[in-house]
Amino acid sequence: MRIRPAAPGELPALQDVERAAGAPFRDLGMPEIADDEPPALDILERHRRAGRCWVAADERDRPAGYLIAEPVDGALHVEQVSVHPRAARRGVGRALLAHAARCAREEGLTALTLTTFAEVPWNAPYYARLGFRTLAGPDLTPGLRRIRAEESGHGLDRWPRVCMRIDLPWSGAASARLPG
Repeated sequence: MRIRPAAPGELPALQDVERAAGAPFRDLGMPEIADDEPPALDILERHRRAGRCWVAADERDRPAGYLIAEPVDGALHVEQVSVHPRAARRGVGRALLAHAARCAREEGLTALTLTTFAEVPWNAPYYARLGFRTLAGPDLTPGLRRIRAEESGHGLDRWPRVCMRIDLPWSGAASARLPG
């Protein structure tokens, strides 16, 4: 897999990746998540123009996964990372996160943060295996509190959710278990 910036013409393909990646939520009794619409093209384009929309390209240079992020309170907040099921369990998500970590360090940001479902095996437990830690109430920054409030307003709190963080070292050494 090659990680590269998303091209303008492939943003609809990222939406297709998102739809496919969401389908397994149906098997967990989360059909609302499985049926949730992917980020709109204008949102993907905003991230792409900001240089924060990356694609994991397969051998034919087609998107097999993608990640969008934005700075929040001194960290790079991962808004979405999705991998098409045909590319699952091949390190695609990990490679996208590692790329985001390198970009964050280059921007002088100190961590990666994200919000995710606490009990979905490929969500919080996966991120914990990569070295992310769950943040408790007092550790939430104002920006993360805002994001969680927005998620709650969209009904995502029907299932337990958590904020997670991994600190990024300045030395260029690998951050926890993320290759860097």
